[in-house]
Amino acid sequence: MKVTKIGTQKSRKHGSDHGCHQRASAEREGYDGALTEERITENNITDADSGVNGLLEQIIAPENLNMAYKRVKKKKGAHGVDGMEVEHLLQYLKDNGEMLRKAILDGKYRPTPVRRVEIPKDNGKKRQLGIPTVVDRVIQQAIQQVLSPIYDATFSETSYGFRPNRSAHDALRKCKEYAGEGYTCVVDMDLEKFFDTVSQSKMIEILSRTIKDGRVISLIHKYLRAGAIVGRRFEETTTGLAQGGNLSPLCSNIMLNELDKELEKRGIRFVRYADDLLLFAKTKRSANRILDHILPFIEGKLRLRVNREKTSVAYIGRIKFLGYGFYPVKGGIKLRVHGKSVIKMKDRIRAITSRSNGISYERLKLSLRQYITGWVNYFKLASMKTLLKRTDEWLRRRLRMFIWKRWKKIRTRYKMLKRLGFNHSNAIKYANTRKGYWHVAGSQILSCSITDNRLRKAGYLFFSDYNKTVSV
Repeated sequence: MKVTKIGTQKSRKHGSDHGCHQRASAEREGYDGALTEERITENNITDADSGVNGLLEQIIAPENLNMAYKRVKKKKGAHGVDGMEVEHLLQYLKDNGEMLRKAILDGKYRPTPVRRVEIPKDNGKKRQLGIPTVVDRVIQQAIQQVLSPIYDATFSETSYGFRPNRSAHDALRKCKEYAGEGYTCVVDMDLEKFFDTVSQSKMIEILSRTIKDGRVISLIHKYLRAGAIVGRRFEETTTGLAQGGNLSPLCSNIMLNELDKELEKRGIRFVRYADDLLLFAKTKRSANRILDHILPFIEGKLRLRVNREKTSVAYIGRIKFLGYGFYPVKGGIKLRVHGKSVIKMKDRIRAITSRSNGISYERLKLSLRQYITGWVNYFKLASMKTLLKRTDEWLRRRLRMFIWKRWKKIRTRYKMLKRLGFNHSNAIKYANTRKGYWHVAGSQILSCSITDNRLRKAGYLFFSDYNKTVSV
């Protein structure tokens, strides 16, 4: 793969000529270059005096960049608009690392636009992702590693997303705790297209309160304004955070920490995981009052959008949070797998065990094992013994259907049924059945031959079996 070496470009005019040049460059070069002499125009906030606390020097220190490289390499991920894959990154940094550091230190580094892609959401809509180049991912990761300890100390105790030593399970346990204390009426807050609608000027304002090294503010601002390549067309990014960049999770927490502090000041109990937010109250009237009073702050002060249709006040047993649901029991609240999460899980199992996907038995076992272990580990806090038992019965029928289709020819079915214990006459009769795959999979033909234990011995993993090995 060809990787363009670091070089300098002649300074360009700003304004419309600048935008046209960027679009033309995107089509001609695909933004292969990593560095340029061009500076983007900043506002007064980012013109703060340089080098006040040496923060930029910490970010570009070789040991910090090396750690950032290792984390980017570990996560792998897709390429950006320049086409450079993670495996080519090390050699590129060896060849150009010093020039890269110098360009950042001199304020001459310009981030490459992100590659815009869309991924499907559960509701059928699309979520926009911005994939930076691998070089920009390293730099963003280096910034995140230095800023994260500074900001994490200021974050709320009930903020759990994208933070070290905190997880979705911690957030769910806190929800249970509040509900157990009688706070069972919640405001289920939906921030509409949060990452796409963040005010960049507000983001810079908040960052500037803590970061006094104007060069770091300027670098972050450049990443916010780097733009995106959609197909072969350049689009400016005047609002929002590029969801998919290494710096975006930290920036989202810094922005929403403003909301956290306001809620704490008002004495409102809440649990937040990234942009998923629940506000807790003891009565529906109190919850409605909380919602009415906090909306002006979110939309006015933070300039974020609240989806009024999806934001609701409800009893905690009627909401979905991080894939879980809640239900009351004597003495408190328990967690369950929400119905929508069950539907999503079954859709995934259907895709893995599809009769027409053509994968081998070994690949099928591996795919199921990977999915089941991940799914059970995530939902292990839920009470789901009965659910998993029913799911396993359905999964085994799908596996039998998968196997029956693989046998396909009558002589193959006859041979396999004989091997599994049927006598000649029954093997002939069953091998010649004209019943559909799903019907046969649920009949005695296969349930008595491809037994549960035989499937286990063959290496298939089931939800209930794995769930017994997982500690909560």
